[in-house]
Order: sequence, then structure tokens, then C-alpha cells
Amino acid sequence: MSARDFLVELGTEELPPKALKTLGEAFLAGIEKGLKAAGLSYSATRYYAAPRRLAVLIEQLEEQQADRTVNLDGPPVQAAFDKDGNPTQAALGFAKKCGVELSQIDQSGPKLKFSQSILGQAAAGLLPAIVETSLNELPIPKRMRWGARKTEFVRPSQWLVMLFGDQVIDCEILAQKSGRVSRGHRFHANHDVRISAPASYAEELRSAYVIADFAERRAQIAARVDQLAAEQQGTAIVPPALLDEVSALVEWPVPLVCSFEERFLEVPQEALITTMQDNQKYFCLLDANGKLLPRFITVANVESKDPAQIISGNEKVVRPRLTDAEFFFKQDKKQKLESFNQRLANVVFQAQLGSVYDKAQRVSALAGFIAQRIGGDATRAARAGILCKCDLASEMVGEFPEMQGIAGYYYAKHDGEAEDVALALNEQYMPRGAGAELPSTLTGAAVALADKLDTLVGIFGIGMLPTGSKDPYALRRAALGVLRILIEKQLDLDLIEAVGFAIGQFGDKIKADGLAPQVQDFIFDRLRARYEDEGVEVAVYQAVRAVSPTSPLDFDQRVQAVQLFRKLPQAAALAAANKRVSNLLGKAEGKVASQVEAHYFDTPAEFALNAAIQQADQAVQPLALARQYSAALTQLANLREPVDSFFEAVLVNAENPDVRANRYALLAKLRGLFLGVADISVLG
Repeated sequence: MSARDFLVELGTEELPPKALKTLGEAFLAGIEKGLKAAGLSYSATRYYAAPRRLAVLIEQLEEQQADRTVNLDGPPVQAAFDKDGNPTQAALGFAKKCGVELSQIDQSGPKLKFSQSILGQAAAGLLPAIVETSLNELPIPKRMRWGARKTEFVRPSQWLVMLFGDQVIDCEILAQKSGRVSRGHRFHANHDVRISAPASYAEELRSAYVIADFAERRAQIAARVDQLAAEQQGTAIVPPALLDEVSALVEWPVPLVCSFEERFLEVPQEALITTMQDNQKYFCLLDANGKLLPRFITVANVESKDPAQIISGNEKVVRPRLTDAEFFFKQDKKQKLESFNQRLANVVFQAQLGSVYDKAQRVSALAGFIAQRIGGDATRAARAGILCKCDLASEMVGEFPEMQGIAGYYYAKHDGEAEDVALALNEQYMPRGAGAELPSTLTGAAVALADKLDTLVGIFGIGMLPTGSKDPYALRRAALGVLRILIEKQLDLDLIEAVGFAIGQFGDKIKADGLAPQVQDFIFDRLRARYEDEGVEVAVYQAVRAVSPTSPLDFDQRVQAVQLFRKLPQAAALAAANKRVSNLLGKAEGKVASQVEAHYFDTPAEFALNAAIQQADQAVQPLALARQYSAALTQLANLREPVDSFFEAVLVNAENPDVRANRYALLAKLRGLFLGVADISVLG
């Protein structure tokens, strides 16, 4: 079947830059979906997205749908007609479904049947509806109208190109009549551009100073920015989201190096970088030591004959921004960081839980408690805790919210606080997201843990539990942060103790009944998803959860040991045996004896298992105490043979009650050895 290239381009006013890439990808996906539904095959697809256009190119698109036959089975003939031969509702409904009269339905077989040959339609007639549907389904939160028209889109439409090979597909979409005329660059080539064929689209626009391919513009900007940065003996900070946004702002990218006064470098560089990236869309430059250079790169949308004018204009625009940051920094330094707590005493953290200063006091006490248990300095952790929220009341953070914690670090350093205390003011917010950086100091870890546990306990304590869709206090993220800090930094902390201390800080502001286990369960529940992502089976997590470790680090060490144990050849049999033992002990009448009496043994298998258990107990106990869980389970794997022999030779529920009770005691000893690590019966 013959095929042709197809091109659609919708021209618009400037599209929202943060959404441009998503719109381009969604436009392509929608057209691909429509072509698939229509049964039209093609060889390749690509999208184009620039500030004033969205386009899709389909290579070698079939010109015609294939003919097809539709066969539908209806109800049995017996159900289709009553005893008098009149059609029932089942028959009439089937005919209606097929869109024909009942007389046109085949009634010769045991069931009613309908067959219909459908001639394939020309692709040219189907494409306008496919394109329009894709545009209507674009992820646009809020559409706009323009002029007196009722049509809606993300921005006013300006032109429409619809080419199928050499043919213009005649249609009207979003109030634009289709044609083959696009537009060039708004300044360099502000005129019509005739598209001769779909395949020549990109090159014909390039000759009009428009690089239509989003990925090509992005790569061009990235390469040129890196080159210019190297010429300035620096490296550029190029966040992917900023690169995407800048790529969406220009049709003909021309990166240029600009500068600012060196005096601004006395301001925390994070503030300067934030304002230049977020407000001006500039790429900042760092030297070999990671220090900000008094240079930045802007990406112009024109190839100016006098680039110095563009450079000067950008330098003029950025100066007031940097001056503001400098002013706020100098104002804040006029008073001690701790004095900002006075303002925070009047700022509500949560109506039932008091002010932000109240929270800082709780965090201070809890951080000191935690620091003692993880090997840190309690005094410095408590100091960092009382300062941890101060910068929230500063002018700098008021203007640049992203500076919270970072501003605190600089102000604490200015006040002469210890380095780890200053660092902790920023590290309290770590990790800021999945896989993000963790605190580098024990003081920072203690404050970060205290801050998160205080929030968890407080919000749970007033009954504001997160729901499936709502988690306004980011409790899930807080719980994951606690786990990551303790496990990845190898810090051993008893969560029950820490949560209990945190509860005591609130006094009668919260309901403490059953709160500690509730918070602990919420935190440990987050581990399940973490382990699933790491490829650890749910059963392994459940085996450890069953023995209720209270330290996340201990929990993780047990999980890793059980994961290794599962690979041993004895694992499956021992898991099954443990399950059998668990079931037997669950049915035992009365309390199982703690001592095993050898004089009740009457089979060699009992003596052998008892000896093996005693030997394993001596080997395993010191290993379990030292948390060498993997070595402990490897030792216990040696019990497989005596356990198997025991169950083959011994009837546990013997008639003699003393013998039966003794066998239960023996099995309880066996099960207790494994429970020192995990409940491996869950693995069976």
C-alpha cells in the first residue's frame, strides 16, 4: 500500500515555556494514538516544539485504511424468537447494535450472526479529526479564548499547516484554515515561509531563523554554554529544568556571557544563584573550587549585530536583583541569629501545637537526646535545635524562601557558632527529596531527625493523619527521611525511646495514648516500599517486621541477612519447618515449658535435635548480640538435617502429656533461635 509523509504545524502566540516540551510530547502521543485506533501504519514519528509552534511529522503514513470484515455473534436462535416465531428483545437489541434491520441478520445457524465488509477510508479524510482530538486532549490546566471566538486553546492560534505529501489537507482547526504557509522568526524573518514538503519542514524553517526541533535547540544551548563557561575558566550550573525552560523561550538561541560587580560575591552565593536562575533564567558560573564567578550566561533569541547592547541590557536588569539580596543580607547581619526567635514566638506552627519557637524548643531538647544516642555532642545539637528555625524570620528568607537553612548557616557562621552547629541549620531539612543529600555531621543528623520526629508525633497526636491523597505536613517524606538518615549513615537509634521522648515534649497538647506504636508503625511501613524498590521480596520485610525491631538500622541489618539466607539451599526446608513449628505451638494447650527435659526423650532424633539446638544456641547468641545476623542464620542453616529427621521420626502430639509437653518445649527452643533474627516461617 502506498504511503506519504504527513506534517501538521499549529502556529500560536508564545506558548508557556515550562509546559512546551510536555505539550509537544503529548501532541505527538495523541496523534499516534489516533493513527493506531484508525489502523493506519507509519514508519517513524517526531515532534517539533518552539515558542510559537507545535508540530508533528509522521513518516511514510499509509494513504488508505485496509478493508476489513466485522463478524458479530448474537443470541441463540431459541432465545431470539418466542414460540410463535416473533422476535424477542434479545434479537431486536442485536439488530440495533449492528445498525441494521433484523431481516439482514443471518438466522441460519444456532446463533444469530452478522457480517459486514467495511471499506477502508482515505487517511486524508481521517487526519483532521485525529489532529483535533489530540489538541483537545493536551494537558492544559486552563484554556483561553481570544477575540469573539468560542474556540479555546492554551494560547491564541495564528496559522495551521496540514500537508500529506504534496497535498494540503483542507480543514479548519482552532479557527485556522489549513495551508502550507508557516512563519519565520519574529525578528529575523518575520514573513511567511512556504513548506514545500513535510520532510523539508525543519530545514525550510531553519533558513528563516527557526530551529523547530526542541531537542536540537536544547543540545545546541547546552554545548555553547559549556564552551563559553570553559572560556571563562569556569563551569556552568545547568539544571535540566532550567535548560528545558530556556530552550522553550528561544527559536534561534544565541548564548552570551555577561558579568556583575564582584562586591555582590560577599552575599551568600546560593541567594545570587537563586535569583539569577529563577527570575532571569541565567546560567551561573562556578570556579574550580565551586565558588561563584562574577559572570553569567544569558541566551538571547536574536543574533544581534551589536551583542554588547544585549549584554549591557541583561547586566542592567540583574543589578537591582542582586542589590536586593545584598541589602537583605546586610540587614539580617545587624542582629544575632538567635534574636529572630522573638519574631517566631508570634508565628503559628500549627494552631494546636503552638508557635514556630515552641517547635524550636522541642527540637532542641529532642536533638540533644538523639545526639547522645548516636555518638554526637548533645550540647551542640541542642544549640543547633534552638537556632534551627531562626532564619525563617529573616529578610533574606522572606524574599528568597529557597534560602531557608542556607541563610541560617551563613548567619550562624557570622555569629561565631561552631561549624557543625551552623551546618545543622541547613542539614535539618535533609534529605530534601528522594535520593537527595543526607546530613554530613552528627549534629545535623540529630537536628534533622528531631525536626522530623517532632512533626510526626505532633501531627499524629492531634489526629491529622495523612490520607491517600492528602499529606499537607509531608509526613510520609519525614518518615522516609528518618529511615534514610539512620540506615544510610549507620546510626543506631531506638525509635520507641526517641518517639517517647518527643511525646513528652508536647505535654497535654496531644493525645499520647497509643501514639508511640502508631508513629513507629507509620515509619516502619515506609520501609516496605523502599525494599520493594531495591528488589527485596515482601516476605523478607514481613519476616523481620514480625519480630518488631525498634531500630531502623537493626531492622535493615536483619533484612539484608534474611535476603542472603533465602539463597541458601537449606532455606526453603527450614522456612517450611518453622511454619510447621509455629502452627503446632499456636495450637499448644497452656503455657509451653521453658526447659527441655532430656529424660522424656524416647527417640534418637529427639536427642540429636536437642544437641544441635544447644550447639547452635552457643554459636548464635554472641553473633546475634553483635548483630552479625547473616553469620547467625548461616549457623542455623545447619539445623536442617536434624530438624528434618525429627519430623520424620517423631510424632509431636504424643499420647503421654509429659512427652508431648517436652517436645513442644524443644520446638519452642528451635523457634526461639530463629526469632532472634527474624520469623522465617513467613518465608515458607
